[in-house]
Parts: sequence; C-alpha cells; structure tokens
Amino acid sequence: MSAPAAEDKAETRASGLLLRNRAFRSLWTARVISFTGDSLSLVALMLHVAGATGQALAVSLLLLVGDFAPALLSPITGALSDRFDLKRVMVVCELLQGALLLTLALFLPPLPVLLVLVGLRAIAGQAFQPASRAALPALVKERELEVANSTLGFGTNAAEALGPLVAAALLPFVGVRGVLLIDAASFLLSALLLAFVPSLPPAPSEAHGPPPSLLRQARLGLGYIWSAPAVRVIALGFCAVVAFNGVDDVALVVLAKDTFRAGDSTVGLLLGAVGVGLVCGYGLLARYGPRVSMPLLLVLGFAVSSVGNLLTGLAWAVSAALAMQTVRGLGIAAMDVATNTLLQRVVPPGMLGRVFGNLYGAIGVAAAVSYLGGGLLLDATSAPVTLMVAGAGGTLATLLVALTLPGSLRRSLAARDAASDDVRRAASP
Repeated sequence: MSAPAAEDKAETRASGLLLRNRAFRSLWTARVISFTGDSLSLVALMLHVAGATGQALAVSLLLLVGDFAPALLSPITGALSDRFDLKRVMVVCELLQGALLLTLALFLPPLPVLLVLVGLRAIAGQAFQPASRAALPALVKERELEVANSTLGFGTNAAEALGPLVAAALLPFVGVRGVLLIDAASFLLSALLLAFVPSLPPAPSEAHGPPPSLLRQARLGLGYIWSAPAVRVIALGFCAVVAFNGVDDVALVVLAKDTFRAGDSTVGLLLGAVGVGLVCGYGLLARYGPRVSMPLLLVLGFAVSSVGNLLTGLAWAVSAALAMQTVRGLGIAAMDVATNTLLQRVVPPGMLGRVFGNLYGAIGVAAAVSYLGGGLLLDATSAPVTLMVAGAGGTLATLLVALTLPGSLRRSLAARDAASDDVRRAASP
C-alpha cells in the first residue's frame, strides 16, 4: 500500500479521527456525556412521577412532553442554527438544559410545573440537535463524514444504553435529586468541552445584509425541503418508514407477553436487541462506512429495518425474534448514518440547520402517528399481524425511495453546485 493511501485509510478510521481532530473530539465527548446524563435523568423522572402520582398517565405525559411537544417547534429551533453561530447555539442550549435540570433537582415541583420544565429542556435539546449535525461538515473533511456520523451515533447510542444501568446503580445512594444533579453537571461539562470547538458563523449567503426574520427563515426552511428533490425523497422516505415501524416498541411487548407467553425479562431482551444491533451497526460503519455508497446504504437501511419487523411477525420462537430485531438495529444505524451524510453533502450550509431541525421534528410526529395507528391495529388484531403490516408498509416505502432517489440526487447536487457558484460570485470583489 502506498504512503498516501495508507494515510487516507488511517484518517477515515474512527479512532484516528477522534485522536487527530480536536474539535470533533470535543463535540463527540460532549454529546456522549450529555446523552449519558440525559438517560440517567429520564429514568429518575419516570420513577419520581410514577411514585408521586401513582398514575401511568402521568408517566405518559412526561414522555409526550419530552419527545413529541418539541417536534412542533422544530422549524423555529432549526432556524436558530442557520441564523446564529453554531458553537454559540450549542453552548447556550447545554447551559440552559443544565439550569433547568438544576431547578428540577432542587425543587422537584408538582407535576404541572415539572412538565413545563421538562418541555423547556426538551426544546433546548431539540435546538441543539440540528446545530450539532450542521456543524459536522465544518469540523471534518467531506470524505470523513461517514466515519464522523457513525462515530457520533456509536457514542450517543452506547451512552443511552449505559445510562439506565448507571441510574439503577446510583439511585439507591443519591436518590432522584442526586441523579438530576449529576445530569445538570453533565450539561455543564458538555458546555465546557464545546469551548474547544471553533467558532462556526452563519453561512455567507445569510451573513451578508440584514437577515430575514426568524419566522421567515423557518418558512423558507419548510419550503426548501419540499422544493429540493433529494431532500424531499429522503425526508418523506424516513418519515414513512418510521410511521410504519415506530409501533414495534409496543408490539414487541405484546408479542412477548401474549404470543410467546414469556415474562418481563424476555420483553427486556427483545427491546434491547435493537440497541445491540444499533451499537454494532455504528461500529461497523465507523470502520467500513467510506467503502459503501451512501444512497445504497440508505435504501438498505430502510429495507433491513422494515423487513426485520416483518420477519419478527413471522418468528416462531423468541430466539428468532431476537435475531430479527438485532439485525433490524443494523438497518436503523445504516439509515441514520446515510441520511445524515447525504444531507450534509447535498444541502447548502445556510439551510442545513433548518433541514435537520425539520427532519427530526417530522420524525417525532411520524413516531407519534405510528404509536396511535399501530396501537389501534394492535388492539384489533395481534402483535404478529401488526409487525407484519408495519414491515410490509416500510418495505413499500423503501421501494419508492429506491426508484426515485438516484434521479433526485443528481438534480439536487446540480442545484447545490449552481447555488455555491452564485454565492462565490456574490462574495467576490
């Protein structure tokens, strides 16, 4: 192997990227720390709300406020990333989340106030997410995007899996308040680490002249997603796959209990199998991602995540269902890495925050639709039927993406190049 080839190969390894790129290392470490703290506090808050109210509805409201409500503000939170310095947005969001968690820890307020504070924290987290994804193309080389997205996904998903275990170990000693204080400290530490990320000002297209209002920027972001062919196909495909398959979290519980007549431990194994597949998938993609075509990886990810549910519905034993859900986790990792990488390459920098913000918001809405529609189907039929319908619907959406993605990518890349030329001409004296 020639020296340049060996150097390129080393640069595209996850370990090499983390060791060599200080800014990316700071972002990655900050994300892992705050994700670990986040999963700690979620467990603590669920236990606190369940114990204080004795109502399952209260826990459901907590999850709804934390997951679904911020999605409704995604056009605004995404626009913040395209309007202000990305580093500043990320640091402010982390400090705000830490302050809100500190308030929760000190006062443990009644449920209505607690839900408001949790909702505000979730909105700050919703604003951070597109900013961190939009920052990645400025922190790493273009050929490193696959590895960077895979490494980030590996770290955050491993942290989410580890968090509940750490919470279980800490709660008997420090209680709910102690866990919430630890989470607040994790956001403070994350903000300090982000200080090592360079300044990331708005793209030139929006830095010259007076910027439009925040609401107008949000409207332009929504319009862009529909007008850009590749972005429209990727977003609609992702949301369709989630809308069909998101119900699997509920269906797997019923599958274990009613179909396989198994206990709670089996439910935990089935739900955890996807997480194992996710972590393995991100690890594999961090090593081999640059060798794979991202459009192909996207279609494969959609297909594997959908067919995995379909085959789980046909499973004859718990072991078969476990295997299918583990494989499905590999597919979810593939579709996540491919989606992020393609958008980072296709979307103009000045629109990237809004695209990611709107995409994450739409995915949250799609998941809520899946819970509602899938729950009705689950009550009317059975877990195997629900999983097969979900998998079949997701597979159909995958076929439509496979047919339309290549042409839409060509058109979007041509439009991006033309827009970049216009920006360069406008910026030249």
